Amino acid sequence: MFAIIDIETCGGKFEYRRGHVIEICILIHDGLSVIEKFSTLINPQCYISPTFVRISGITNEMVEGAPTFAQVAKKIWDMTEGKIFVAHNVGFDYGFIKEEFASMGAKYKRDTLCTVRLSRKLIPGKKSYSLGNLCESLGIDNEARHRAEGDAVATAKLFDILMQVKSAHPVYKNKGMDELMVRRIDNIKKYILNKLPEECGVYYFLDQDQNIIYIGKSTNAYNRAMSHFNSKEQKGRKMLNELYNVDFVPTGSELIALLLESEEIKKHKPKFNKRKKADSFTHSIDWFKDDKGIINFKLTEYENAENALMSFTGYFSAREKLESWIDEHTLCLRYSGLTDDTSVCFNHQLKKCNGICAEQEEIEIYNKRAKAILDEYIFTHPNFVIIDKGKSQTQQSVILIEKGHYAGYGYIDTTEQISSPEEFKTLVKRTNYYPDADDLVKGWMKGNKSKVIVI
Repeated sequence: MFAIIDIETCGGKFEYRRGHVIEICILIHDGLSVIEKFSTLINPQCYISPTFVRISGITNEMVEGAPTFAQVAKKIWDMTEGKIFVAHNVGFDYGFIKEEFASMGAKYKRDTLCTVRLSRKLIPGKKSYSLGNLCESLGIDNEARHRAEGDAVATAKLFDILMQVKSAHPVYKNKGMDELMVRRIDNIKKYILNKLPEECGVYYFLDQDQNIIYIGKSTNAYNRAMSHFNSKEQKGRKMLNELYNVDFVPTGSELIALLLESEEIKKHKPKFNKRKKADSFTHSIDWFKDDKGIINFKLTEYENAENALMSFTGYFSAREKLESWIDEHTLCLRYSGLTDDTSVCFNHQLKKCNGICAEQEEIEIYNKRAKAILDEYIFTHPNFVIIDKGKSQTQQSVILIEKGHYAGYGYIDTTEQISSPEEFKTLVKRTNYYPDADDLVKGWMKGNKSKVIVI
């Protein structure tokens, strides 16, 4: 059974207050003929711009008394359940319907069939496969173009012709519709998406030999994988051509997903991950207070850092970061280790330094700007745990910061009693330390309210 569908919208894509369904027509086709029809205007509860009024002829006044999508959702759900969702350029219609249901908290999934792709396969050589041009070349009348019922009826007539062509085709006549429509990438997409939950965690894309070719993290692994398949980027398409399998590690916590992804990329170095691969850090930006009490910054080799604020995989990236701090916070070159430690810095002559190096600025004022950097890159406490979401409602995650650095993570049952803060350390799985893990924790803490327990 097939559900042949056409919709009209007030936007090019589904977005809040931009694109919504304003008309729908569903024709139920039993493989021989249409046996049921449902057609209605839909009130999108938003303004239909003149552009989309011109396309469909549907005005704001016409939909004013029409039902909302929520009011016809049950009808749409029931009519299409157990049937193949058919449309001309099915990704557009199916995408809108799927997202309309998603906005209501419902997960709408149907097998789909695209009459554009089916037409290209069964009747090749056409100059254009738009519905209008196909109808014209095949003698299909459509007296209501760009209206849902008119286009749905035209699509049904096209579908009938395609079925007739298929039945007489020497190659395709004995093949089922699923075989006819499916490409390798479609099979892989379905297989991958069926394996991935709508949960937070880290996913691993594997090639034919089960080698890891890409590692990613997401708060919703299913949706993130879907975005890979929808990507038009050349690198993304190349990766999909090598994709055969997927593994998934649930984390519950977005922060743990960030940390695990970064660590795993460094460990496995997948060919399609460009960022976070480097696991060798060569330089750091260190800080200290001199005998005058002035906050100093300096570039140093990673092994020699005593109070590293950030660490880098090369000298030039470290230098670039320090120079950005100098510009943003009006720091002195002398007290940033970039000029002689006894001279007035050149930036003072350019009026880019307020004169701490010439004793023309009070130490307290200079330190206030420098301390803003320390506050951003130093944890408030050297030893603490972050309590975050677990992998279930009865679980919480524990992220350990020890001696000012990320040390590992673990999980605890919400019913479990912790007798002392130190006990959290026993719950944690220790991980390999990479300096950029501290940056991930700091960045996450800025944008998220988290429960912190000082140890």
